Amino acid sequence: MNIRRSAALVAATAVIGMATAPAALADDSAPSASPSVAIPSGLYGKADPTYDGVWRQSLSLLAQHTTGVKPAAKAVDWLTGQQCANGGFAAFRADTGKACDAKTPLDSNSTGAAVQALAALGGHDAEVGKAVKWLESVRGDDGGWGYNPGGASDANSTSVVIGALAAAGEKVTSAQAALVKLSIPCGKDGGGAFAYQPDKKGKLAANADATAAGVLGGLGKGLAADGAKQAGAPSCKGSGTPDAAQAAQNGSAYLTEALAKDHHLMSSMPGAKDQPDYGNTADAVTALSAAGHGDQAAPALSWLEKNATQWAAQSGPAAYAQLVLASHAAGADPRDFGGTDLVKALNATGPAPSSTKAAAEGKKDEKKKKDDGGISVWYVVAVAAVAGIGIGFLFSGRKKQQL
Repeated sequence: MNIRRSAALVAATAVIGMATAPAALADDSAPSASPSVAIPSGLYGKADPTYDGVWRQSLSLLAQHTTGVKPAAKAVDWLTGQQCANGGFAAFRADTGKACDAKTPLDSNSTGAAVQALAALGGHDAEVGKAVKWLESVRGDDGGWGYNPGGASDANSTSVVIGALAAAGEKVTSAQAALVKLSIPCGKDGGGAFAYQPDKKGKLAANADATAAGVLGGLGKGLAADGAKQAGAPSCKGSGTPDAAQAAQNGSAYLTEALAKDHHLMSSMPGAKDQPDYGNTADAVTALSAAGHGDQAAPALSWLEKNATQWAAQSGPAAYAQLVLASHAAGADPRDFGGTDLVKALNATGPAPSSTKAAAEGKKDEKKKKDDGGISVWYVVAVAAVAGIGIGFLFSGRKKQQL
């Protein structure tokens, strides 16, 4: 679910008061040459965190957790320190000694991502509980969430919150019901896809970014989703409003078709030349793998292995985290991602982890399995795809194709 957009676009959104920011906000893909704020020592990345600090921190912690890395205490403390007394999180609070007030720009995406990270790490029930209460307090009348409290619901934000609720052990059925209203019926233009939001006339337009997010939301899974057993090629079924599980499969069918030709998705920004969207492609791999379509995700994963590491190096921790999470869902080894150790690269963007022992042991176990012939099904799929096409999650910044 590449639900990312550039920091500049997020800033513009905040200025004009539009609730159009996606579920996984900007990473470091649009870093400022000289950050306008001091970079806290516990924060991952060196780019200005004004619009993405909590988001990139949460993704980094999630990615480390999936690889057995225990993050530095001050990295976790930085994240918990960003929380307001009412439970919500803003994208970044430079002065946490100052109490939050009505002008503090809390948002569902930062809060939802933080919940997922803190719930995964464990030991933060109080912070998670307060954040969930805040999220419930800003739920829209339609049962979904927009980026800003009071804003129109969108597929990306609703999906991130679904992942947060699921991580906290809360029911997600009603939230999923709101999400599937943004899915396009099979047989229609863009059938199977999710729209970000309806346009002014209520029409839904297919959006790959929102679809990657919607697949995870329909499955009731979060950003660090595990891969599911291969379920065969997905297909779009039904002509009306599907249930959440079928909406996820329909979205998977749309993503499969979108990836079929070039094995990656494209980014389209007004006034800019279309270019490969690495982050959204990574999120699509995560979504497809989580839905049981690792075979369909494998060529895109291979494309990322060949092409995305330079993007991650330029973009920063959230980009590395997206690739780690895609590898995790697909059953690949993030320590050998086209020759790059994503885990080491991610760790290097922030405070030194408290422990990487579990990660090292996990790597040894994986090597032993390979030596013994006990390779996972997903690993075989990924390797087969690599052999066939040459070695090759928002969410490049998380940007919307349709606003």
